[in-house]
Amino acid sequence: MKLVIAYIRPERLNAVKKALYARDIFSMTVTNVLGSGRQKGFVETYRGLPVEVNLLKKVRLEIGVNDNFEDAAIEAVSEGAHTGSEGDGVIFVLDIARSLRIRTGETDIAAVAATRVTA
Repeated sequence: MKLVIAYIRPERLNAVKKALYARDIFSMTVTNVLGSGRQKGFVETYRGLPVEVNLLKKVRLEIGVNDNFEDAAIEAVSEGAHTGSEGDGVIFVLDIARSLRIRTGETDIAAVAATRVTA
């Protein structure tokens, strides 16, 4: 099992969701965050004074998937988030040691599957 964590531009969220849905990946957590990276900030004027903005608005996606959906999740996020400009985002993939669906008690692969897994 994998946890795909992606930081993307907020305005690309709908495109990323569409790309994920097209690959039968529906479960995700979305969080608004501030961050900095290679994309430089900018200077804006506030009450007549220049203010440097170097923490930019991003969206953090957390997507838990079975190993066989790892590549599809990465491709979907990359496809949906891509603009070709600096600041498009970054994707990290982590191993999940264990998972448990609280409502049903399902564990591991069954807990992150989009549909019920029967043995």
